[in-house]
Amino acid sequence: MIVSFSLNGEARTVDVPGDTPLLWVVRDDLGLKGTKFGCGLAACGSCTLHVDGEAVRSCSLPVQAAEGREVTTIEGLGDPENPHPVQRAWIELIVPQCGYCQPGFMMAAAALLAETPNPTDDDIDATITNICRCATHARVRKAIHRAAELAAEVAAGARTAEGRRNGDTSSEDGAGGDR
Repeated sequence: MIVSFSLNGEARTVDVPGDTPLLWVVRDDLGLKGTKFGCGLAACGSCTLHVDGEAVRSCSLPVQAAEGREVTTIEGLGDPENPHPVQRAWIELIVPQCGYCQPGFMMAAAALLAETPNPTDDDIDATITNICRCATHARVRKAIHRAAELAAEVAAGARTAEGRRNGDTSSEDGAGGDR
């Protein structure tokens, strides 16, 4: 079956059986190894990636379900020059132990923050159902809160820059007034 979709912003077409899990197409056919195989049952979350911005378990999603959609893997979340706030927080707080499950956690966290920019612990517990055998869950929660802070800083900086482009002369601290 011919299946076409966008992968990390690039148009891709594959010719594979339509029921092939998206995980294996991304890893084996398209060569992106950041998305991991964990359980094959959509239970552990190691295979989490985004389809149209939604976190999905790719080990159980047939590739035909990606037809015409935007798929984002950990490789497309950010880049070395401009890492995603989740990636920055994971590095800053040294979240991984073995690291195997962490791409899935980061993709789940990025989707959560896109939907809920300032999540509570209850939001995190309800949404991030990934499993880590090294028990990094407490560090993951801290990193999600830190990523929310970093994302807010990025957004505030973008608003300030936009204001400058539009001739706004108010100060960056929100006090207002001309300088």
